[in-house]
Amino acid sequence: MPFYVYAQDQPEVADQLMELCEEHWSYTDRFDDRLILRGPTVSDDGEEHTGSVHVVDLAGRAEAERFAREEPFWKAGLYRDLTVVAAEVLLRREPAADVPYTLVTAQWPLSPRATGGAVSGDAGRQGPLGAEPDDRLVFVAALVDDGGTGTTGVVAAVRALPDEARGLVQPFADRLAGGRPASLTVRRWERGGRN
Repeated sequence: MPFYVYAQDQPEVADQLMELCEEHWSYTDRFDDRLILRGPTVSDDGEEHTGSVHVVDLAGRAEAERFAREEPFWKAGLYRDLTVVAAEVLLRREPAADVPYTLVTAQWPLSPRATGGAVSGDAGRQGPLGAEPDDRLVFVAALVDDGGTGTTGVVAAVRALPDEARGLVQPFADRLAGGRPASLTVRRWERGGRN
């Protein structure tokens, strides 16, 4: 089952992150065949590392928690917050290197959904993203409860700057939230990994 793992950096840890970068990559290399999406969130100017995103396919919550807590940056105390949530991948395209991306996220109280993850009405028959998802959407996942009975949020990687990305994600985030307006958070994001 895929899990969305997000860790937010402690303030002023750039030097320590650089020192442990090879250790971090060596650790994540062990999961290379199970990593669906990975990369850092960065400051608005793209110069400063602000957090780390991994969507990883693991057997269950215990393995996902272990993946997050054994990661070298977490073990060194360089992260202040950690989020681990089950995810249902709705769209996956390969992100290009050296292109500006935005990570768009939201979390909300459990919203029941129809069988198979579809939402109700015309959008449900086409899927929550519509018949032809915008080409700028690189990755989209519904965050779900561990039983998969409902949505608890969304995560999307969008090939666009923050304001444009928010506008692309808002309509289907609202549908996934059961028609309630989803409060979206946007962060600059870069494709991660060695390549």
